[in-house]
Amino acid sequence: MKAILPVLDEAKHEPYYMQLYRYLKEAITRGEISEDERLPSLRSLSSSTGLSMTTVEKAYDQLLVEGYIYSRPQSGFYAGRVSSAGAPAPEPLSSRIEASETVPFENPVSISELSSPGEEPGASPRWLYDPECFDFNKWKKCMNRILNEHAPAMFFEGDPQGESALRIQIARYLYQSRGVSCRPEQIVIGAGTQQITGQLANILRRLSVAHIALEDPGYTPVRNAFLDRGFAITDVPVASDGLMLEKLPANIRAAVYVSPSNHSFTGSVMPIGRRYELIRWAMENDSYIIEDDYDSELRYFGRPIPALKGLTDDAADDGRVIYLGSFSSTLYAAVKISYIVLPPQIAESFSHQLEGYSQPCSKLEQLTLALFMESGFYQTHIRKLRKLYAQKLALVTDVFRREASDFIRVRNTSSGISVLLETTGARPLSQLKEDAEQFGIPVSLSSDLLLLYYNQIPLDQIPEVLSALIRRWRG
Repeated sequence: MKAILPVLDEAKHEPYYMQLYRYLKEAITRGEISEDERLPSLRSLSSSTGLSMTTVEKAYDQLLVEGYIYSRPQSGFYAGRVSSAGAPAPEPLSSRIEASETVPFENPVSISELSSPGEEPGASPRWLYDPECFDFNKWKKCMNRILNEHAPAMFFEGDPQGESALRIQIARYLYQSRGVSCRPEQIVIGAGTQQITGQLANILRRLSVAHIALEDPGYTPVRNAFLDRGFAITDVPVASDGLMLEKLPANIRAAVYVSPSNHSFTGSVMPIGRRYELIRWAMENDSYIIEDDYDSELRYFGRPIPALKGLTDDAADDGRVIYLGSFSSTLYAAVKISYIVLPPQIAESFSHQLEGYSQPCSKLEQLTLALFMESGFYQTHIRKLRKLYAQKLALVTDVFRREASDFIRVRNTSSGISVLLETTGARPLSQLKEDAEQFGIPVSLSSDLLLLYYNQIPLDQIPEVLSALIRRWRG
C-alpha cells in the first residue's frame, strides 16, 4: 500500500474529514489500497497526517457506512470490495453538491416563467403531531403566490407526466443532493408510493417483465400492488449488508425492488461493492433495479449516502436502474407526491403512452412544491428536520434503554423517522401495536419486530409519552 499522505487544502470550504474521506475512497477504488488490506489505526493515521483523532474517525465512519472499508473486532479497519469488474469510481458526492447550481440540461424553465395554456371540522386529532416538523407559513406563502400570479393555469388540466416546473426542480435537487443526473423528461410524477408502484407495474409489463423480487421484510403495500397485477414474486431476505444477492432470480427477466440506502425494517445499508454486484446482476440477466430511495435525506450521522442510480450511466449500463422517490415523509403526510426517474429510452416510449391519462396529483400542490424548492425552502427544511429528528432519535433511544432495556432492544438508530424495536415480552405484538396507537403513535409490524414512528411526537413530550407507553406495555 502506498503511504497515506493526503494533500489537505486549508483554503477549501470542505472539512478535513471529507478531504481525507475522498482521498481514501479514490485510493481504494483505483486499487492503490487493495481489497482486504489493513488501514492504519486511528491513532497512527492521526499522528502521520497531523489530523485530530476525531477527524480521522469521522472519515473512517463515512467510508464504513458506504462500504468502502469494513472493521474486524480487535483488529482494525480493512479495505472493502468495490467492484470485481473494475468499475470506475463515481464522482464524489461532495463534488456534485459543490457543482454548479444548474443541472446539465438545456433550457431550464423557472417557475416564474409559467404561462397558462390556449379530517372533518371539529373532529379530534387521532395522532400526535409536532408543528415544528413543517413550516406551513412558507408553504402558504408559495401557494398564495401561485394563486395570485398564475391562477389562470388552474383552469386547465395538468401535464399527465407532472408539471414541468416541478420535474425541473426535482432533477436539480437529485443532481445536487443524491448524485443522480437526469433530465426532467425522465421524471414521472405520481400520487404516493402505492399509485406510483401501479405505474411501475404497467411499465414493467410493457418491458415484458412479469417477475418481481421483493425485500423480506418489506413494505406490504408495494407487495400487494404487484400481487394484484399478477406478478410472480420472489421474496429475498435482507441481511446486515442489504439484500442477499445470491437469492435473486437467475436466467429470467425480472425486476428487483430494493432500498439500498436505508432499509426501514433492518436499518441495513448496502455497501458499494454489493451495489456494483447488483447492477451487474441486472445487466447479465436483462433485468431491472427499482431503487426506492426511502428517507435517504434523513440520515443523522455522517454524509448522505449516494444513490445507487448515481453509480450508473444510462447509456453504458443500458438504463437498468429505475429510481423512486417521495415527499411524504419530508413534507407532511397529506402531500401524496411521489416520482419515478426512468432511463431515457423507457421514458421516451412511456411519455407517449400517458396520452389520454389524467395526472392524479393536484396541479396547485405540484406548482407550490416547485416554488417551495426553487425558493430554497425545501433545502432549509431538510437541514432543520435532520437536526430535529436527530435530537428526537437520541431521546427516544435513551428512554427505551433507560426504562425498558429488560424487554425491549432498540435497533436502526442512524436514519429515517422510526425505530425498530425487538421485544422479549410475553404480550403479542398486535397488542403492543394497539397500545401504541391509543397513545397516538403509529406502529407497523414486521415479522417479530415493531416499527415505531417517533417523528410526530413533540420533542419535549417524548419522555412523558414513551414512559407512559412502556408502563402500558409492561401490563
